[in-house]
Amino acid sequence: MRIAYKVWLDNNGKAFGEGPYRLLRNVERTGSLWKAAAEMGMSYSKAWRLMRNLEKRLNFPLLERHAGGASGGGSSITPQARDLLGRYEKFRKDVQASLEKIYKKHFGLMK
Repeated sequence: MRIAYKVWLDNNGKAFGEGPYRLLRNVERTGSLWKAAAEMGMSYSKAWRLMRNLEKRLNFPLLERHAGGASGGGSSITPQARDLLGRYEKFRKDVQASLEKIYKKHFGLMK
């Protein structure tokens, strides 16, 4: 047996979790919401709606959109998004460590 869980931040509805985390990390790496969504098997329109909804719930922008042109346009994450990603990573590690400790306390001797 092992522990399984899902954790997300809520602000009048799901505001941030693993999916948005992965999507933003992919945008950071690829420089494109379209490419980031495609890598996750998500449509661009769904990714765009997700980002808009999250920005409304969090009350700050997550993406900076760059119009096309010679460079072809794209997206980058905002400083606020970068801060959120860092905090979420630390939070997620703390949650995992705490849950593993509790799991071992209650189930550690089972075989």
